[in-house]
Amino acid sequence: MQEKPKSWYDFSVKRVLINLFTVIGLMIAGHIFFTLLPPMEIWNQFNSMLSEMNETFLYFMLGGFIAQLIDGALGMAYGVSATTFLLTLGVSPAVASMSVHASEIVTSGVSGIMHLRFGNVNNRLFKSIVVPGIIGAITGAYLLSEFEQYNQYIKPIVSSYTLFLGALIIYKVVRKKQARKKVTRVGWLATLGGFLDSIGGGGWGPVVSSTLIARGKNPRMIVGSVNLAEFFVSLASSFTFFTILGATAWQPILGLILGGVCAAPIAAYLTSRLNIKAMMLFVGIVVIIVSLRNIFTLFI
Repeated sequence: MQEKPKSWYDFSVKRVLINLFTVIGLMIAGHIFFTLLPPMEIWNQFNSMLSEMNETFLYFMLGGFIAQLIDGALGMAYGVSATTFLLTLGVSPAVASMSVHASEIVTSGVSGIMHLRFGNVNNRLFKSIVVPGIIGAITGAYLLSEFEQYNQYIKPIVSSYTLFLGALIIYKVVRKKQARKKVTRVGWLATLGGFLDSIGGGGWGPVVSSTLIARGKNPRMIVGSVNLAEFFVSLASSFTFFTILGATAWQPILGLILGGVCAAPIAAYLTSRLNIKAMMLFVGIVVIIVSLRNIFTLFI
């Protein structure tokens, strides 16, 4: 009896996604170097960048490494971790938010490819969340740019929601095993996650990953699928921000990118090796800590 050949659909999806990442990356690089920067000035800009790199730049890289290690392994908390790190280094909130969204394009892309390689992606789940997530991200980025003063009212709601989800995840780890419930309206969940991510500087992972994990789904597949979709969500959000606000401050962006790229393979490997219950417990603890920290800082 002949062995059944590998599904062309599964193979093509992975190959198309990897090729798509490569094409988009080349397009972005070409646009930056040959449109935004005149060819005659590229060498001068490069020398200027080298002269400005100092100890602070290494801290930016460290922040990107830690944030991506958390996000790549758990599927959440990159935005919150990176933004908090940048603010402690004296970066303004506006520049920190823009830097995080820009760096997420590269870090989430590398992380998504690594998850594809380790078999952590569910194609059906990915297709269900990527387009709604993009729509939510563009809408949120536009509204934040136009009505930035209302951001303070959104963050307490998001933090309270993720705090509840963190507690629910831990509860599901310690309680007796029950039948899993089917997750419905995943598209609406992704739209909300993309919207809140742009509005509050973070929320794609905590809203989408935490909700799906809390409903009893496989954490490994959720983390991989959500991380892969995050690339497209971040790309859409960043493009909207840059179109409306413009691009500034290259050091935090480059530092977060380099640190995140180094951490992405490690995080993807850990995701495919961690015990499911231990992973869920760790996710719940991280979500609770981050949510409490966000709520606390809003009232001091």
